[in-house]
Amino acid sequence: MTDKAIVLSSGGIDSTTAMAIAKSKGKEIYALSFRYGQRHALELEASKQVAISLGAKVHKIIDIDLRQFGGSALTDDIHVPKHDTMDDIDRDQIPITYVPARNTIFLSYAMAWAEVLMATSIYIGVTAVDYSGYPDCRPEFIDAFERMANLATKTGVTGQAILTIETPLIHLSKGDIIKTGNDLGVDYALTLSCYDPDANGRSCGRCDSCLHRIKGFKEAGIKDPTVYV
Repeated sequence: MTDKAIVLSSGGIDSTTAMAIAKSKGKEIYALSFRYGQRHALELEASKQVAISLGAKVHKIIDIDLRQFGGSALTDDIHVPKHDTMDDIDRDQIPITYVPARNTIFLSYAMAWAEVLMATSIYIGVTAVDYSGYPDCRPEFIDAFERMANLATKTGVTGQAILTIETPLIHLSKGDIIKTGNDLGVDYALTLSCYDPDANGRSCGRCDSCLHRIKGFKEAGIKDPTVYV
């Protein structure tokens, strides 16, 4: 039987590297992205290009309207925080760019698709080193979801397909993630990290995600292919 893996893909560095790792392990890739009411659709264009580049068997984009709830700078009319340096980021607060329950929702869709495909793994590019402060990126959340997934599905209860949530980046810094992907041949020029790109698709260079990206490429000693404002 083909070893199938669902890979959650945002079109960014982390999810793209996670997909490359899954591919390197011989997995048949089923990429899953979401149009969830985020500020821009450019990340979905990036996810399409990434799926093609890494040879995904299927790439689905699911529509969910999280703007109905808001509560985040990514899904509401709330300003995206900008900073001049990493030192300006407040690490004591959960950022306003956190989208309530987003990873729980995304993983639930992935779990449903995995059950239909009889896939035994879901790959998600969360990391706890360059920790964003998002509660749904923590190892204890991932462990809890995995336990729940095998209690909630027919395939888990019957033992037909025990599901694992794979987090290959969880203990890597952004620099190490980029080095890993570079070694696997990832074309990071296809990826987009910015929370608030301009109308021409250029990254702002000052949001939390851009600053983590810039720092990561510097740490990796690899040229950042991103076009910044």
